[in-house]
Amino acid sequence: MSFFHLVAGKPLATSEERAEHIGPISGIPVFGLDALSSAAYGPEAALTLLIPLGMAGVAHIVPISFSIIGLLAIVFFSYRQTIEAYPNGGGSYTVASENLGETAGLLAAAALMIDYILNAAVGISAGVEALVSAFPSLLPHSLAFCLGILAILTLINMRGTKDTGIAFLIPTYMFIGTLLFVLGLGAYRVIASHGHPIPVIAPPRLPIATSMLSLWLLAKVFSSGCAAMTGVEAVSNGVAAFREPTQRNAKKTLTIIIVLLMVLLGGIALLCRAYSIGATDPTSAGYQSVLSQLLAAVIGRGWFYYVGSASILLVLALSANTSYADFPRLTRAIAMHDYLPHVFKIRGRRLLYSHGIVALVGFTAALLIAFGGITDRLIPLFAIGAFLAFTLSQAGMVIHWKNQTGPGRHYRMVINGIGAVATGITLLVVLVAKFAAGAWIVAILIPVLMFLMMGIKRHYKGVETATTTDCPMRVDNLASPLVIVPLDRWSRITEKGLRFAMKLSDHVEAVHVDAEECRNEVDAMWNLNVATPLSQAGREVPKLVFVPSPYRFVLMPLVDHIFQIEQEHPDRQIAVLVPELVVKHWWQAPLHNQRAQLLKLLLLLRGNQRIMVINIPWYL
Repeated sequence: MSFFHLVAGKPLATSEERAEHIGPISGIPVFGLDALSSAAYGPEAALTLLIPLGMAGVAHIVPISFSIIGLLAIVFFSYRQTIEAYPNGGGSYTVASENLGETAGLLAAAALMIDYILNAAVGISAGVEALVSAFPSLLPHSLAFCLGILAILTLINMRGTKDTGIAFLIPTYMFIGTLLFVLGLGAYRVIASHGHPIPVIAPPRLPIATSMLSLWLLAKVFSSGCAAMTGVEAVSNGVAAFREPTQRNAKKTLTIIIVLLMVLLGGIALLCRAYSIGATDPTSAGYQSVLSQLLAAVIGRGWFYYVGSASILLVLALSANTSYADFPRLTRAIAMHDYLPHVFKIRGRRLLYSHGIVALVGFTAALLIAFGGITDRLIPLFAIGAFLAFTLSQAGMVIHWKNQTGPGRHYRMVINGIGAVATGITLLVVLVAKFAAGAWIVAILIPVLMFLMMGIKRHYKGVETATTTDCPMRVDNLASPLVIVPLDRWSRITEKGLRFAMKLSDHVEAVHVDAEECRNEVDAMWNLNVATPLSQAGREVPKLVFVPSPYRFVLMPLVDHIFQIEQEHPDRQIAVLVPELVVKHWWQAPLHNQRAQLLKLLLLLRGNQRIMVINIPWYL
């Protein structure tokens, strides 16, 4: 086995696709990491905004977290119905397009694409912040760590869905196990101490309150905490990735993910209040994440603290895997309707939509670089796309059930209707609360993406109109083309081009651009190597044409001559044969002029239907 196959995996045949399907055990790492890991940065984002309230701010995290849990329950029941209605995958784009129309579908598509890119960036940056909390000296290298983790995730995901699930099993369940153990131990100590536990290591002292709670601040805190709900849609979008029975396995996976997330969010909020744990400034030298403080307060800074911190780091960083799993599926679904380049429909060597992964990695890297890999700077951009997609999906499901005739449709309509209203109101709160802090960027990007996708659709429609025909093949004007061969000097490359040209047509013209005033030498070379042998063999000698070039230009006089020939022969096709040297190693290419490449480019850009360009390669 080659090193490349060892790293990237051997190619998979189309018939092996069934073996790549996964069950709930692997489904949690593949589709649940985003949702589960948001238990780390969701409360963190909310508590960061409560810093000005001091100790009073920590007390408010419990009602805010439980309101988010309530909203999460509504979305959970709504998406269970989506899985039931769309067994092949019912992401927001599919549901909105089929039930609400083209514009709503594009709105959902743009929102989801931005959400998946932000999810990858936020997950990785939050993971690095967990690392920096344990090792503060690494703070200056945060961005480098972010980009390194992005590269590692890309390598793992290029191996396929099944291998990715297996690779992430241990860190996922280690994270769940350690965090549940800490929450259970912390809850026991809270109960045993009648609500006043003594921390093993006291968290940093909360600052003195500098402001009072207001509705505006409450809205901002709630909107930041809602970042914990991103990723909930992933399972419904990837139903087709599960093995039979697909819907039951997808529902089971979604249920486990949501229940675990509810427990984590509620437990973290309650223990933060009990242990007086608040957020610290992520840009300060003494920064500690909320989970780092919680671990230290419950179990100290022994070996278990570092195991827990490592699991948090791994899961936060790996949470971007949800985007790797769903972003390519989303772009493929959009491309199937001609709103994205068709390259996104192509499956790669491991049965993945690899071009979607490449696009995701490029945009995520750009985002991390632009924002320095700081989670708190990215959070304001987050959740807008997720909640817009939630709302459109649930509204689309209401229309879906309305159009059905089976029993229970009114009950299902009510559930999805409640989901649409709840997520719609949350969307407005998040948008207003985060608008000035950066949500305006997303509010601008979404319509820009929509117009871009509409432009791509128009292009594909234009191509289809221009190329589609229902007429049989025309049998008139099947004369051989007039063949033009650029001629520089006599060589094996030139000989191969001329020989092929004479096989194509009896009307061959060799064109030499006389830029160096060497017409006599070229004429003598032509007579010796071409005209004489052909005449002796009784074959017609191609016409040799000299194009003067007093200013030593080569390409433009040649191109102008080709267009002149095309105008002089309106009933003939013109075939331009371009002989070129193909070197053995990439580093040898700059040692040779690239006139052949430039000539082809000029002819393709300025040409028309009657001018063809044919490569004649000579392999060195």
